[in-house]
Amino acid sequence: MGSLVLLTPRLVLRSWQVDDIPQLLPLISAREVAATTLRIPHPYTQTDAEEFVRRTDQEQVRCAILLAGTSTLIGGVGLRLNQDHNHAEIGYWLGVPYWGKGYATEASAELLRYGFEELKLHRIYASHFAHNPASGNILRKIGMKYEGHQRGHLMKWDEYLDLEMYGIVAQDFVGQSKKPLTEESMKIDQGRKEVP
Repeated sequence: MGSLVLLTPRLVLRSWQVDDIPQLLPLISAREVAATTLRIPHPYTQTDAEEFVRRTDQEQVRCAILLAGTSTLIGGVGLRLNQDHNHAEIGYWLGVPYWGKGYATEASAELLRYGFEELKLHRIYASHFAHNPASGNILRKIGMKYEGHQRGHLMKWDEYLDLEMYGIVAQDFVGQSKKPLTEESMKIDQGRKEVP
């Protein structure tokens, strides 16, 4: 999708760079991160990081999440686009030290805005493992509606896992984008995870 930079009050979302690998590897290789995501393997190797950062795909928007005013990488957020149906799946992850601070909510809200206002998508959807309810909190905070439960839908580490599904269409997003996220609306319980 080319080079992209999006700004929020506390974050910079930008395209991944090879220079990100030294910060990416220790964050994404944590077992806790992999346990709450479908597509992040564990162990996560240097080769995995290099392939991830160098991958270019017209069907994806993939952004590193950095703390504004710093070069500190804290996670990633992205859209998997399906142009035939004009929709996308949103996904995100954060390094463990950055859980519980509202960063995933802030980053996801901005990418949702980008998807609807800039890419003119009709629908954006997401799912999370049922054992990670904090991710559902994030999806509700960015305006997504609960759409259902899929029992034993995916396998992760030789275990069938249930999924909770959420979505939002462009007509429901209109007007929502004008309401700024407040610090309070981004917070989630400190003891909970903030990645899908």
